[in-house]
Amino acid sequence: MKYDRFEDLPVWQAAADLAAEMFSWTSQAVFRGKGDLANQLQRAALSVSNNIAEGFERGTTNELITFLYYARGSAGEVRSMLCVMDRMPEFVELAAKIQEFRRLAESISRQIRGWTNSLQNSEIKGQRHLNDRTRAAFEQQQRSAAFRERLEMLRGEAERRRKRERAEAADTADAESAGPGDTDRL
Repeated sequence: MKYDRFEDLPVWQAAADLAAEMFSWTSQAVFRGKGDLANQLQRAALSVSNNIAEGFERGTTNELITFLYYARGSAGEVRSMLCVMDRMPEFVELAAKIQEFRRLAESISRQIRGWTNSLQNSEIKGQRHLNDRTRAAFEQQQRSAAFRERLEMLRGEAERRRKRERAEAADTADAESAGPGDTDRL
């Protein structure tokens, strides 16, 4: 699926939800007196969606990949702080929410990793490199790949049909060559 705006990306939406929930959650009194923990959680969570957005808007695949790795790093930073909090007795009442945030941050990391893997294997250099000539060449390449895929599928169907016809012909030949006393074998 092609996305024209970062706001439409499911991974950006999940990251934005993480940040919004983190801001609300860290306003609780239990975070007071814990140094910069609340602020750092907020900044790291916000950094995930911001890096996805910035990379998306940059216009090249290489820059997008770079910023996706930044976003993934920020998601890891959120998880790390949540793991530390899980070890602190004053946060025992928040254990369920800590686990929920950890799962969300892990899901975002997996989505980013999958996206970067597909981008790293792509020949698309990004919108900044698109012009009429490169766009036409890319579209021709896509049509050629689709044609080759369809051709292979048709070849496979034809081969299966030939095998089925040979098997049916062999069965017919066996039935015709069977003598009158051989009908029990059929």
